[in-house]
Amino acid sequence: MDATTSGTDTFQYRKIPDQSVNALVTSSPRSFQRQQRHCFGDATPGEFPLSANPSIVLHVLTGCNLDPQDLAKLEATCSFFRQPADFAPDNELSLAELAALDMCHKRAIFKPMSEDERQALKHKCGGSWKLVLRFFIAGEACTRREKSQAIAGPGHSIAVTSKGTVYSFGSNSSGQLGHGTMEEDWRPRPIRSLQGIRIIQAAAGAGRTMLISDAGQVYAIGKDSFGEAEYGAQGINVVNTPQLVDSLKNIFVVQAAIGNFFTAVLSREGRVYTFSWGNENKIGHQTEPNDLDPHPLLGALENIPVVQIAAGYCYLLALACQPSGMSVYSVGCGLGGKLGHGTRTDEKLPRLIEQFRTLNIQPAVVAAGAWHAAVVGSDGRVCTWGWGRYGCLGHGNEDCESVPKVVESLSKVKAVHVATGDYTTFVVSDEGNVYSFGCGESSSLGHNTAAADEQGNRHTNVLSPEMVTSLKQVNERVVQISLTNSIYWNAHTFALTESGKLFAFGAGDKGQLGVELVSNQAERANPERVDVDLS
Repeated sequence: MDATTSGTDTFQYRKIPDQSVNALVTSSPRSFQRQQRHCFGDATPGEFPLSANPSIVLHVLTGCNLDPQDLAKLEATCSFFRQPADFAPDNELSLAELAALDMCHKRAIFKPMSEDERQALKHKCGGSWKLVLRFFIAGEACTRREKSQAIAGPGHSIAVTSKGTVYSFGSNSSGQLGHGTMEEDWRPRPIRSLQGIRIIQAAAGAGRTMLISDAGQVYAIGKDSFGEAEYGAQGINVVNTPQLVDSLKNIFVVQAAIGNFFTAVLSREGRVYTFSWGNENKIGHQTEPNDLDPHPLLGALENIPVVQIAAGYCYLLALACQPSGMSVYSVGCGLGGKLGHGTRTDEKLPRLIEQFRTLNIQPAVVAAGAWHAAVVGSDGRVCTWGWGRYGCLGHGNEDCESVPKVVESLSKVKAVHVATGDYTTFVVSDEGNVYSFGCGESSSLGHNTAAADEQGNRHTNVLSPEMVTSLKQVNERVVQISLTNSIYWNAHTFALTESGKLFAFGAGDKGQLGVELVSNQAERANPERVDVDLS
């Protein structure tokens, strides 16, 4: 950003003299001979004070993409980093604050914000650009926003490249693939009507797809109802090419989550809105089942910014970002203890899950399965709760847990990502290894189940986490897992690697794996490469 205000949204780094790197290094060789460095320097020849050119320091801080916590530590360590830097747009901001603001400018969702909107977000996050940056980073980490991603929906699949191109394949009974037809197709094909539009996040439900652009616009394909049950019911109309959701045109959306009987979206400012399923005993507002208007989620989260939402069977989880740390709220149906409050009662308004404070865990990623839920903490611990059928909680049994409980068998694994489905759970470690547990139907766990067990069952349930060795053999670091989250469809699973390769396994009867199956084959037990490059 220039030292003078330009009156436009164009972003530049603060003015630095036009010199080559070589010139900066060789012009004064003596100044690099001393080992001692001070922020402000002194009269001793040979010192290189940081204060001599704070623009260079700021450029380095911004270019290194330092974590907000690291910027805060710099301020705490040295007064040079916390005193006013005397730069536009706010001469009172410190270098650390300016670096955080510069890094916010790199975000596609921040650039179009007006100055009033930016200041309002800053106030909501706690009054610091470092906290705004933490808010953005947390949301990006949870949903891979602005990065490549794969979505294993009920019967159909969506893949988004790092440049925002969308591919779809699988079941197409409601036109949910967006290709202008109603024919299913196992071949991943780009949605050509979206050419020129960059998609940064996607969600898939039964017969429905939602895509979110970097301009905050939401495109819907398939069933035209936001609130119907997943199985059997159709909307009044179906749409087989992406259509803008008019009711969301005044809300800058960054994430969508499709649950049973309702849909939720998250705004750029961290506000949650829900469609349908609005009986006052469910999500706190009275609407008709097929209501197409978004309603803000009332209660505790009205003034707390949310970075991620996750929808399961009749319930919603929200990962909130407060100055004091991260927390999880839940609302909806409490059957099986999946709301995490120690009871099985419903909650019509969002309620804080207090158990994470007891466990001293800072939630970092949240996942909502059909009947159970999971969280990865910032320290790498994994917690699960809800209905434990088939061992999907990973505690070595099938018991229900009504409050989050640490998965002890993963104590030596530092987790960074978790995904949940219908009685199935996947965990990804910081080393890129994948662990799965729960229901083994459709071979969706990824374990080699080709050989039958003693009872002749090829789809063995797994009660405790086991490494998915078949993914280890691809010699690629896995960064994302997505699996079908539906009680009405056989599950399939995607594994996305760091280099952008996509592997699929599980049910493929509708072409949702993106690979061609031979005659009479309905699933793949081992991961197979999908012919689409998401890098």
